[in-house]
Amino acid sequence: MNYGNREGKVYLVGAGPGNPDLITVRARQVLDRCDAVVYDSLIPDELLVTLPLEVDRRYVGKKAGKHSLPQQEINDLLVRLASQGKHVVRLKGGDPFVFGRGAEEATYLQEHGIPYEIVPGITSGVAALSFSGIPCTDRLQASYVMFLTGHQAVEKAVSTVPWSWVAGARDGTLVIYMGVSEIESIVGELVGAGMSPDTPSAVVERGTISTQRALTAKLSELPRKVAESAIRPPALFVIGEVVKYHETLKWFQDRPLFGVRVMVTRPADQSVALYGDLRELGAEVLAYPTLATVEDFRSDDWDALRRIQEKERWVVFTSENGVRYFLEQWFATIGDIRGLNDYRIAAAGDGTARSLNANNLAPDFVPTRASMAALAQQMAEKVPMSKATVVRVRGNARNDPIERALRETGAQVVSLPVYRTFPTKWRSAVKEKLFAYPPDVILFTSGTAVDGLAANLSARELKELSSGAAVVSIGPATSRTIRTHGITVELESKVHTMPSLLEELVAHHRTTPLLKEK
Repeated sequence: MNYGNREGKVYLVGAGPGNPDLITVRARQVLDRCDAVVYDSLIPDELLVTLPLEVDRRYVGKKAGKHSLPQQEINDLLVRLASQGKHVVRLKGGDPFVFGRGAEEATYLQEHGIPYEIVPGITSGVAALSFSGIPCTDRLQASYVMFLTGHQAVEKAVSTVPWSWVAGARDGTLVIYMGVSEIESIVGELVGAGMSPDTPSAVVERGTISTQRALTAKLSELPRKVAESAIRPPALFVIGEVVKYHETLKWFQDRPLFGVRVMVTRPADQSVALYGDLRELGAEVLAYPTLATVEDFRSDDWDALRRIQEKERWVVFTSENGVRYFLEQWFATIGDIRGLNDYRIAAAGDGTARSLNANNLAPDFVPTRASMAALAQQMAEKVPMSKATVVRVRGNARNDPIERALRETGAQVVSLPVYRTFPTKWRSAVKEKLFAYPPDVILFTSGTAVDGLAANLSARELKELSSGAAVVSIGPATSRTIRTHGITVELESKVHTMPSLLEELVAHHRTTPLLKEK
């Protein structure tokens, strides 16, 4: 893209506590319009994979004791990208001004004349507690809350948190970020300075995410419980009487797939609704698309569509992508949606029908069985196909059984490719993250998604990943491809739609738990 003389700008954006549903409206707006994203670790994959393909993504994640890029180089990168006229999102976990070094970056941008905007995010010190049924404040138990860090900047030889003063505070709540490695010394400081060893306390690991854990203990017993339970960052600690609410107000875990990590391999732009449905069921979504789609505009094919004169005209859609790209190209080439009045519309299944409905288009025909074979067969039973011209909206697959089946009914078929699907190529960091935090379930909705995963992994890696997870398939054709790669299918959907697949997954989990020891 040529940015011309456009002035660059940096948005320091809080991505929230980890659950993608908790990102703010403003954060979503600037992400949707940005040219580049500079992001930390702990950013939900879903926020990144759903960005347009052309967005420049730069990982600069930092963890205690390990920096993928020094802070000064991050500052310089922001200035360099903005100086090119780009709108840059600096995406940080939680809130950029709560233990996030946001002020350092804003100051550097200001010193270099770069316009910037601060976009607040929900901090985990509030959200993780809420998802654990623990209020920060309470009219009777806690009239204030303190946010503290358990991890000091490397420039500081000793902690500057006044623990002895903190220990003397009463009727409040302490929330300690980044303190897993220091919890024993922190508790020692507090108890040594006079805080009661019986003070209610808790640790919340991976707050707001399906694999969240919340453990409670007396303050003096907290370090032992953290060690025994192998608590790892990201985690925070809560100390105060409000912790007592946890047992009665905890709510987040009461969902059928709570704690189950589900890897979704279909294209990200086709999966937003699926991601949300899985989270509603309590699953943690691992967004690892093995395929991507881009527009495929062919003027000759649209010219052929304009020449159609037959009275019996149909447009057949078999995917959400087909609906989206077709409508974008219709408006770009023809313009007036009323021209579709000359056509009747067929949708291959409920998902495609929902996509049409979302665009205020009601399909005239949906087969009673969601399968490609049923589409042509049932249309032929209701429509005089020998007199019909059917526009087959499709991608770039070489062999199209739908088009062949439609021709066999006697219809004149006009092929209209509107998008291309191609395998994504994962960076090494993506694979490292996947194997460091592997799924309990791998969900496949097409054979090409299976092939895409196999293309990104070695045979050994594919075997390791699939043998540690339940492999779920949307239907027989997908299952056949899965098996050609030597992978066992644990569950195949009987009705080949996403809602049915999710229902069957929940039922399967009730009888055969999907959670495995990692």
